[in-house]
Amino acid sequence: MHIHILGICGTFMGGIAAIAKQLGYRVTGSDLNVYPPMSTQLEELGIELTQGWDTGQFTPEPDVVIIGNALSRGNPAVEYVLNRNIPYVSGPEWLKQHLLKDRWVIAASGTHGKTTTASMVAWLLEDVGLEPGYLIGGVPGNFDVSARAGKSPFFVIEADEYDTAFFDKRSKFVHYLPKTLIINNLEFDHADIFADLAAIQTQFHHLIRTVPGSGLILAPDQVPAIEQTLERGCWSEVNYVGENGKWRAQLLANELGQLDGQQFEVLLNGESQGKVSWSLTGNHNVHNGLMAIAAAHHAGITVKQAVSSLSQFRSPKRRMELIYDKNAIKLYDDFAHHPTAIKTTLNGLRQNVGQQRVIALLEPRSNTMKMGIHKDTLAESWLDADHIFVYQPTKQEWQLSNAEQQDNLVISDDLQQIIEQIIDISQSNDHIVVMSNGGFSGVHKTLIERLDAKFSN
Repeated sequence: MHIHILGICGTFMGGIAAIAKQLGYRVTGSDLNVYPPMSTQLEELGIELTQGWDTGQFTPEPDVVIIGNALSRGNPAVEYVLNRNIPYVSGPEWLKQHLLKDRWVIAASGTHGKTTTASMVAWLLEDVGLEPGYLIGGVPGNFDVSARAGKSPFFVIEADEYDTAFFDKRSKFVHYLPKTLIINNLEFDHADIFADLAAIQTQFHHLIRTVPGSGLILAPDQVPAIEQTLERGCWSEVNYVGENGKWRAQLLANELGQLDGQQFEVLLNGESQGKVSWSLTGNHNVHNGLMAIAAAHHAGITVKQAVSSLSQFRSPKRRMELIYDKNAIKLYDDFAHHPTAIKTTLNGLRQNVGQQRVIALLEPRSNTMKMGIHKDTLAESWLDADHIFVYQPTKQEWQLSNAEQQDNLVISDDLQQIIEQIIDISQSNDHIVVMSNGGFSGVHKTLIERLDAKFSN
């Protein structure tokens, strides 16, 4: 069977392409921009790629077209498929039909931490030799690829609440049929498709409806938005993670006496199961780790083994990834998309480095942030940083609220000027965090070059 994928270079659709190829299908695809690293990965798999939406890509005509959610009516390729009556399907529905319906699916959902938590679960299963399948919206640190079909009944998936396709406005995750469902957290996001938090809760309610009675839902304790959603109907066992939950963590102090999350004891029903010691920081990652351990335990892995494996976990790319460590300065790349994620990440770093300076560079790039939805809470998210630089293009219609009083804050539409200021104030023992969910105009490379130039003299 010949599958053609529209929007193939996105992480999710590229993962579907890789899995379909592993399952023995002939796979081709196209995207508006065909570029590395995804294009390189796909071409190495023998997948033929087309740049743009020219209808010549449908010769020879495929058996089915998988259409990504970035494409809409009016797109030449979409219109050609509809006019020629070529069979088409969304990526999540294709996964459901051809892979997930026969697997034990472990789905990591929530506003934050999906990529990290899914990566953790996949690694815990991998480390005991189960060779799970997985599809993760990032590059997991313990694996060479972001998706594979796997060789065991288990399949781990990052369960995104974004919409499925132009012809299916349900959230992607309603297609995944999880037996083990992680709900990490639940806040308002994706303002480009959801009117309010209640609309997102409805989609999570639909997801909960798909979990079988023999399945398990893992949720944080004392989160009203999640409790309200569960109260609308739940037919599965629920285990809570957190201070008053079945699964808890006891943070252990680092060498500075700070509770930075790099070491913690895992408690199940109040009894110690062992200690995790890893390179990650922050309460949010401790929470993600507990969720992963609980999910792996539901899949049959002993808690002590899961605790041991988690200590070998390496964070996915762009999740506080250390990309420069020279001249007593550290530069991190972080995939920031929401004030809560920014706050927890910077707080974890602060606990880890003590009084050393933290310099944050933020690009409010997510659709929700670009719409100004979080403008009233952004200023509260970076209080753990010593210096904050916000790149805000002039075409952006909104301005930050409650930020005028912060004398350590610089807001500018001139990225080069921001870089100059960061280089000018940088000194030994600084920690610089670049926070964006995009490429940020190559600012990471520029900062590395400028730091090298300044401190090598």
